[in-house]
Amino acid sequence: MSPRGILKGLLLIASLAALGFLVKHGFLSNMLSEQWIDTRVRGQGWHGDVIFLAVGALTTALGFPRQVVAFLAGYAFGFVSGTALATLAAVFGCVMAFFYARWLGRGLIQNRFPGRIRKVDAFLHEHPFSMAVVIRLLPVGSNVLTNLLAGVSSVRGLPFFAGSGVGYLPQTLV
Repeated sequence: MSPRGILKGLLLIASLAALGFLVKHGFLSNMLSEQWIDTRVRGQGWHGDVIFLAVGALTTALGFPRQVVAFLAGYAFGFVSGTALATLAAVFGCVMAFFYARWLGRGLIQNRFPGRIRKVDAFLHEHPFSMAVVIRLLPVGSNVLTNLLAGVSSVRGLPFFAGSGVGYLPQTLV
């Protein structure tokens, strides 16, 4: 195995261990509450907006429900601004999970499951924007799993992210 492969494997293990630690000790779930919004986000100006976007993106990248982020955005910022910030947070989370999978897991997953990745490629590759919209509108499936699968596939990122953003809107509005 190459030094680069070893480094990627170590980064993957370290990041998964850090994630497990954060989840086990409740650091992330404590950030998604009305109390946290009231003390760290509301009335903080653009600084509160940036904090909300960062935490919303991180939590959605890790698989926390986008609906919770959308609800808290509406609570903190109102309907229009809340919808915009929740959608941006979900898209940023999508980008984070996508590139995490692309940079750290793509080689490993493609080598171990080539047939399954070909199926994902066949579904997403030709029309990534419209396929992402369709996937996001379906009431089933896992947001984070979709992002990770797209990351290990050969789908182009920008159309996938744009389609995801459009597909997130209806649920975010509700």
